[in-house]
Amino acid sequence: LISYLIRHKHTSPLRHCFVSLHITAPIFVLRQWGKHQIGCSWNEISFRYVQHDSERAPVWTADHWRQGAAGVKQGSGGALEPDQGEQVSTLYKSAIDASVETYTRLLQLGLCREQARAVLPQAVQSEVIWTASLQAILHFLDLRLAPDAQAEIRGYAREVQRIVAPLFPVTFAAWEGMKK
Repeated sequence: LISYLIRHKHTSPLRHCFVSLHITAPIFVLRQWGKHQIGCSWNEISFRYVQHDSERAPVWTADHWRQGAAGVKQGSGGALEPDQGEQVSTLYKSAIDASVETYTRLLQLGLCREQARAVLPQAVQSEVIWTASLQAILHFLDLRLAPDAQAEIRGYAREVQRIVAPLFPVTFAAWEGMKK
């Protein structure tokens, strides 16, 4: 029955199965993830109420830097040449350090958190609790595991699949079988 329902895209019964995940990710990833709200509940910490702590949630840095892809509105191409990657890493670290130092200094000067947070970069890690129906999770995975999805969110999608698939083995087998 599950295979039939998934094959015919009649997935509304999957709205009754839920999973809650505690996610720590860079804000730029969470903004993409937050688009998936049908059948979901989303609560994110707010730097309006809590102070950002780089020790607990380090600012995101790429393992490797990718070049822009010609003729593609969004997306990226292959890795930058090593010398370009080093230059990018230096500039990136400088900008991140300046931003976090400015944030800290603004707080020390007595500025409220809700205004000081405006200088924090999109690479700051935030935390959310994402409660999603199985239908919503499969939709998220369909989109975010696709080859044209941003590499960083694909990594998170793979982790969601790794965690959730064993909870619903019959459904995931049917879902994966439909792709073949």
